[in-house]
Amino acid sequence: MLTTLVNVFKIDELRNKILFTLGMLAVYRIGFWIPLPGVNQERLADYFTSASESGSAAGRLAEYVAVFSGGSFSQSTIFGLGIMPYITAAIIFQLLQSVSPTLQRLQREGPTGRTKIQEWTRYTTVGLCVVQGFGWLSFITQSGLVYQEQAGNPVWWLTAVAALTAGTVFLMWLGEQIDRYGIGNGVSMIITAGILTSMPGAISWVINNFDPRDPDKQNWMSVILLAGGFVLVVAGSVIMTVAQRRIPIQQAKHTRGKRVFGGQKSFLPLRINHGGVMPIIFASSLMIFPSVIFEALSNMARAGEADSGGLYLSTITWMGDALRMGEFPYVLLYIIMVYFFSYFWITVQFNPEEMSRQLRDNGSFIPGLRPGPRTAEYLETVMERVTYVGAAFLALIAVIPMVVNRALNIDYSVTQFLGGTGLLIVVSVTLDFLQRVEAALLMRNYSGFLGGQDGGGQKIRGPRN
Repeated sequence: MLTTLVNVFKIDELRNKILFTLGMLAVYRIGFWIPLPGVNQERLADYFTSASESGSAAGRLAEYVAVFSGGSFSQSTIFGLGIMPYITAAIIFQLLQSVSPTLQRLQREGPTGRTKIQEWTRYTTVGLCVVQGFGWLSFITQSGLVYQEQAGNPVWWLTAVAALTAGTVFLMWLGEQIDRYGIGNGVSMIITAGILTSMPGAISWVINNFDPRDPDKQNWMSVILLAGGFVLVVAGSVIMTVAQRRIPIQQAKHTRGKRVFGGQKSFLPLRINHGGVMPIIFASSLMIFPSVIFEALSNMARAGEADSGGLYLSTITWMGDALRMGEFPYVLLYIIMVYFFSYFWITVQFNPEEMSRQLRDNGSFIPGLRPGPRTAEYLETVMERVTYVGAAFLALIAVIPMVVNRALNIDYSVTQFLGGTGLLIVVSVTLDFLQRVEAALLMRNYSGFLGGQDGGGQKIRGPRN
């Protein structure tokens, strides 16, 4: 491993790309600490700390958005919206490509069409930043987290929205620079850097709450189980991220004169976890709304308890408590949503008819199957079966943090590294980064991270898009 790391920095091009990427991530973290003017940062920190400890809907929403904003809502900075508006815009256009003939035509045009779609994505990002910025500022203003002299000042509103929008646009530009001059996917690297910044706080919590003599704190056994669980979950995430169902492909033979071409055998890889983190993202975001709605109804019922009667209040309170994170109805509904969005995502992104047509046009076929509709039906059946396994893995990863949080009374900031969206993003981005470094090393006859000294060892297989 040490030899491989030395080899990485022996290659000028690879060394410069890695240092450039680290420099851009350092700029991102510096900007994260620039506060938004007019916001009472102390009251904001106290508000979201108490909301997180109480498990309220606002606290859950803040923890969810923090995964993509690169930090915590306990601070309101110029990067407060993070890269999330850009991700939302990209997902919107990715979904629209399955129903819009215009976007499908642009996608088939190649780099020119994709550049046009990317331009529209940037414009949509700016619009989402303005909407989300006004929404965020309205929320903290109504909660009394903004200085009184600024709350009614239209200049402050314009300045704050412009600062939040400029922060997200700058992060979008930063990610594109990493794509062009660095190594790895720029937006994914920014998200990963934001997720990993919470790891020191999680380690600090474990250290501060470790006392073998106190039954209310963590002992040696719980720490060992926590560390072992982290290793097992990460290993399982790596395996399921790169796992594939390989379908054998046979090329047809072509005779030209006295020479025979084709006839080679290959395989068509279908990822077990084809949806990646998208099903968990959709399910997590959708599961926030019932808690927010029932929490608001419960507060309204308590305010008018004398008029509405106790039955309505008790019903609303019971439903709100049942849909709190970690409760059995919440976990069950969460698993159902993960399965639903796993199949929804492959329905949108996986087109067996198009794949069958491409195989036929390239003179390839699946042995034992006729090209055309029969091949498309077979691919669809296989994909449905492997998606069932992939969705089960995603559901397990999604509920592990909640189960450990409730069963062992461990803070959610610690248990989130045992599963969930953040862990899958970190694993996927790390594998992609290692694959790119591995490819650069092997191109120059250096051994990779999993190779021998002769450079002929096993390669890292990252997720295929």
